[in-house]
Amino acid sequence: MKIKFKYISMIVLVGFSFSCFNDNDDDIASDTSIKNFVWNSMNATYLYKSEINNLSNDRFGTNNEYLEFIDSFEDPESLFEALIYDRQIVDRFSLISNNYYQLEQQLSGLSRINGAEYNFYLVPGSSSNVFGIVRLILPNTNASNTNLLRGSIFNKINGVQITTNNLSSLLKNDSYSLNMAIYNDNDTDTTSDDEIIDSNEIISLTKEEYNENPIYSHTVINVGPEKAGYLMYNGFVNEYNEELNQVFGEFKSQNIDHLILDLRYNSGGSIQTATLLGSMITGQFNNQIFTTLKYNDELQSNNVNYNFTNNYNNELIINNLNLNKVYIITSNRSASASEMMINSLKCYIDVSQIGDETVGKSQASTILYDSPNLSRNNVNSSHTYAILPLIAITVNKNDEEVPSSGIVPEISIIENPKEYGIIGDSFEPILELVLAEIQGFNRIPISSNNSYNLIYEDDTNSIKNLMYVKSASNK
Repeated sequence: MKIKFKYISMIVLVGFSFSCFNDNDDDIASDTSIKNFVWNSMNATYLYKSEINNLSNDRFGTNNEYLEFIDSFEDPESLFEALIYDRQIVDRFSLISNNYYQLEQQLSGLSRINGAEYNFYLVPGSSSNVFGIVRLILPNTNASNTNLLRGSIFNKINGVQITTNNLSSLLKNDSYSLNMAIYNDNDTDTTSDDEIIDSNEIISLTKEEYNENPIYSHTVINVGPEKAGYLMYNGFVNEYNEELNQVFGEFKSQNIDHLILDLRYNSGGSIQTATLLGSMITGQFNNQIFTTLKYNDELQSNNVNYNFTNNYNNELIINNLNLNKVYIITSNRSASASEMMINSLKCYIDVSQIGDETVGKSQASTILYDSPNLSRNNVNSSHTYAILPLIAITVNKNDEEVPSSGIVPEISIIENPKEYGIIGDSFEPILELVLAEIQGFNRIPISSNNSYNLIYEDDTNSIKNLMYVKSASNK
């Protein structure tokens, strides 16, 4: 999709000459030039522009007043932060990067990781000591070639006890060793006598560049006389659309009766890909509105509908299942495009949501570069800054947004690290519950009580938490 922003406020500011805002002007210092790009791009596109007085088109009366304002900030990052609306509640997601190459790689699923994702908890009886549990092992990574398993426990890194103070610094190294441990509950229901016991096992990990395939696991499970397709999908990434279509081709060839879409670790991604996935699940709503992207009051002409489709890029025929119901697994990590999937599909088919309440994010972003039209074309080569601000919000065909508090599931169950289970296995606790729901059994009372005190969830690629639209140069 091409985004054609209106640049009236960017090119002419209360009658100023455009040259005053030319980022390649030799009279403007490099730092000022970058700040100028930050302010102009936020002024031209930011979803919450009307809430920020310092982004108003008539905010500055003279060039000097404008320059004094942007130069009053220590660096581009602090200026960007000052232009964000309600960082704690409303806009928790806009970001700035001093390296758009890395930003592009992360959005495409490429990052530097060792392949192990963790949750961290306080050691029972301690207010500072920490232990970690492996939440997920990504395939074909350094971690996948070790003895680490989902549910493995460790309490030291490089022989140093993990604490609330040193956790981040220990994890940032390219290489480190995990000192494995055992959780001993002493066969009691209380945590007061629980302890973490050192083991002799040490596992070394090294970060490498990795392009994550969001299709983590897929299989077909026999459910009585019927078949259920299961897909754990961890990110809406354009680069894997064809592989996603192949998975649905397999589901279609096996004539599945039900689909279980596991989005518990999916924090968002491409709106285009989410629309394709919605089209694969259905198929009977071609050309009808899946979701609508709405911009700020000054950019209403950019509002665009994303419609159900039966092809990809007018070439690839989509494998659709024509289902009237889908089961979607969520957690408190499910966000953005994952929530849009639920919000959009519920207008057309029955969506049974199982798991935990979602994040509550329906805004979308796009990368803005320092160029005449904010695209990658003709980008200012003197720096590599880019911003990824919230520029629009998604609504379903009934004009409903995702609630800011998140989407509450019909059947509530929180993943318990004491009983993680194997992803894709029919006895994995959450999947087992969904399968029982499909069969119409009385809902299995699975305990989701978790006495562990969660303090931190490590993520291999935090950028994927954003819902984004492809820029004109990356369509």
